[in-house]
Amino acid sequence: MSAPGTETRPLPPAPLTGLRVLDLATLFAGPLAATMLGDYGAEVVKVEHPDRPDPSRGHGPSKDGVGLWWKVLGRNKRTITLNLSKPGGRATLLRLAATADVVIENFRPGTLEKWDLGWPELSAANPRLILTRVTGFGQFGPYAHRPGFGTLAEAMSGFAALTGEPDAPPTLPPFGLADSIAGLATAYAVMTALAARERTGEGQVVDMALIEPMLLALGPQATWYDQLGYIQERTGNRSANNAPRNTYRTADGSWVAVSTSAQSIAERVMHLVGRPDLIDEPWFATGADRARHADVLDRAVGGWIARHTRADVLAAFEKAEAAVAPIQDVRDVMTDPQYAALDTITTVEDPELGPLRMQNVLFRLSATPGTIRWTGRPHGADTEEILTGLGLTPADLAALREEGAL
Repeated sequence: MSAPGTETRPLPPAPLTGLRVLDLATLFAGPLAATMLGDYGAEVVKVEHPDRPDPSRGHGPSKDGVGLWWKVLGRNKRTITLNLSKPGGRATLLRLAATADVVIENFRPGTLEKWDLGWPELSAANPRLILTRVTGFGQFGPYAHRPGFGTLAEAMSGFAALTGEPDAPPTLPPFGLADSIAGLATAYAVMTALAARERTGEGQVVDMALIEPMLLALGPQATWYDQLGYIQERTGNRSANNAPRNTYRTADGSWVAVSTSAQSIAERVMHLVGRPDLIDEPWFATGADRARHADVLDRAVGGWIARHTRADVLAAFEKAEAAVAPIQDVRDVMTDPQYAALDTITTVEDPELGPLRMQNVLFRLSATPGTIRWTGRPHGADTEEILTGLGLTPADLAALREEGAL
């Protein structure tokens, strides 16, 4: 028995408890959306090809032959194998879909239809189903059948054209930025469709194109161009809307980032670095005018920061209530006290690797929190349990294996 006052109380049901999601997607937006739903209680069933597992299992570094990316992306998911191109695989998926609320897939448009698993067949099996289709370019249009990846969305959206130094090439991010943004957007789209189902009682199709959330994240680029013919150019770490805004090197060789989006913050920074005279300049009154004098402001701020250690810079900015942050790599993130307070990097027990640290669930809910119940499971680990739960017998499973459907 636990000592008084130390009993472990069971967590309340998570907000998406009772929701069943079939994750048919790979690399990376669709699976990330399914992960987020699973983090908040949805029962996520990861459906993988028997011979070709989700490629994320092999992406990036591994430990003892175990892919680490999958441990994060596959968390809170049960895993089964199913070859959808086989008649038995098709029939089994339809049986699964009849029990599900959401299907997430990212095949090229027409692939599910080729297997007779398009919206007419899926909705006939379950009229309340939400079919979520995540592709590079959407389900229609001149590019719909092209292979689509996040890199192409980062290029086509204008992100790469805006990123980098003015005299350097356009720059792509060294991680899956477009996929991550699309994963967040897809989870939101699924919840929106589910809310609509509460009113109508009917499911529908979600059409998510990677190129669109990325474009939305870039702000009013299209409206600026439409109304003014304005095309934002690459400015490196500077902003066209405010200054000083840059990264600056400290006396001990570290780097910090400074932002002055608010006029009051810009004035505090100038007082801090010993240049309050600049506040009286006519051009200091607006962010755009300050941006046109970024060289002057960067010299003032950068010169002061270069004479102080990172710790002293951060302490001085905090005392002045000015906005600053250290430029951190993952080593710093793992020990940052704010992340520690939020439990942003949490520890999960993994059957294969033992204690495993990873990003926690995305946000905190006071009454019905999300949680990481388990890490990414082995390929097909839950096939028999899930399919026998549908009513399939050992003989049925043997026949599916003989066909190559499992």
